[in-house]
Formats: sequence, structure tokens, C-alpha cells
Amino acid sequence: MANTSGSRQAAWEFFGAELKRHREAAGFTQAELGMRVFVSGAYIGQFELAVRKPQLDAAERIDEVLQTAGFFERMCRKLINNKRFAEYFAPTAELEALATQICDFEHAVVQGLLQTPAYARAVMLSANPIESDEYIDEKVAARMDRAHILHGSTTPPYWAILHETVLRIPVGGPTTMAEQLDHIAALTRRRRATVQVIPFSAGVYPAMGKPLRLMEFDDAPPTAYTEGLYTGNLLDYPAMVKRAQRTYDRLRAVALSPEASLALIESAAEDYRRCASTT
Repeated sequence: MANTSGSRQAAWEFFGAELKRHREAAGFTQAELGMRVFVSGAYIGQFELAVRKPQLDAAERIDEVLQTAGFFERMCRKLINNKRFAEYFAPTAELEALATQICDFEHAVVQGLLQTPAYARAVMLSANPIESDEYIDEKVAARMDRAHILHGSTTPPYWAILHETVLRIPVGGPTTMAEQLDHIAALTRRRRATVQVIPFSAGVYPAMGKPLRLMEFDDAPPTAYTEGLYTGNLLDYPAMVKRAQRTYDRLRAVALSPEASLALIESAAEDYRRCASTT
């Protein structure tokens, strides 16, 4: 069920159809069920249409309310256990393809959507030094598949803020870094991404050491995603998302302009090229 995106979507549609069937059999409206599982009625409707995928805790509460003996929890676990992504990130990856705008902040590595294959491989090898080549290849391919949203005809507006540290850590060596920074510059010049850099001179800045992603959707509330060591937190509570949005606004305020950021990125790429040519 989790081998292809098409079959995964069909499975989520089955999940939604079963949710609707059990909800109606129990005599609940979408709003009534939503109130009992602590989400809005609109969310229940989106679950039933497979527009939005529930997080595991919501599936567990649905089972409890509808007395379905763990059916929705088991199915949700199977669907989010996508080996292409870490379990904590899989729901965010699902939403990514539906987003109408994405805003990313990274403090140590290039954002996944901006990574080149060589850079992504170096990151994966660092995090998984004893895994097989097949495992690394699968993870890199999954990351490159995600990046396709920046190259289609309906590319969502994508805003990336990164700290200057990201430019200075030689992930994969000088050649890989030069290629990576050239790639970011090319996406910027093609207006596929708006990129800003927070310089070292900014000193202390908002959300230090904490990656942050904001996503907006046509027919669903916005989300915020934060990540720690082997953990991720996808937030859709309006007050928390609004607070995250204010943090991102402050990150924009301390970052260099897109034009100055592009110049810094291209300068760093040239430095890596010179370094590569002398080794």
C-alpha cells in the first residue's frame, strides 16, 4: 500500500470512505465527531475526502469515539510508516505536495527542497554512516522527488531563509558545496525560490538552532512544523501557528535582502570552486 504515491492516495481515500461510513453509522455529523476528537468538523470532512491526512493521535481518538477497535489507528500507522521518510516527517511530506505556499528556515543545513543529489547524499551518509548504499539511494531519491514541486508549472511560492553557517559548513567537500550553492542561486534567478541569508553579523536571532517550516493551503488551515533530534512536531493549532508565523517574520527582518543574499551565496560558491581547484 505504501510502495507508490498512487496506491498510497487510494489507501487514504479508503481510509476516508471508511471514516464516513462509520461516522454516519454512529449518527454523528462531521462537526459532532470533530468536537469529540478535538479537531474541526472541516478537518473531518477533509479526512473523509483524503485531502488532509490525520495524525496518529487523531486516528486513535476516532477509534475511541466510533468504537472501531483500533482500525483507524492501525491503518494510519501503516500509511504513515513510509520508509522513504522518517515517521515523524511523513505527514509533513504528504502536506507539502498540497501547499499553496511554503516558508522554510534552516540553521545548519540546506533545506531539503533546495538540496542537490550530491549534497543530500553527504547529509544522509553523515546521519546514517552504517546503512547500505541501497538505503542511502532510496532516501536521496525521496528527497529529490520532493523537490519536484519547485520545478512544475504550478510551483507554490517558496521562501527559504538560512543562516550563513549553512554556507560555511563544507558538506560533501568544496565541489559538492559549489554545486549546491550554484543550484540555490539558479533557483533564485529563475524565481523558483526566494532565498535570504541571516549573516553572522546579525548576532543572536529568532529561533536559534530550531528549524521551522510554515505551509498554507487553499482549503485547510495553515500549519507549522518544527524538528529536533529524531523528532518532529506538526502544529495546526491557530494560536501556535500564528506565533510561528511571527517568528518567521522576525527572521525575515534580520536577514539580508534577497539581492544581497544572492550575492553572498554566489561569492561563497566561488570560494569553494577556488578551494576545489587547489586540492
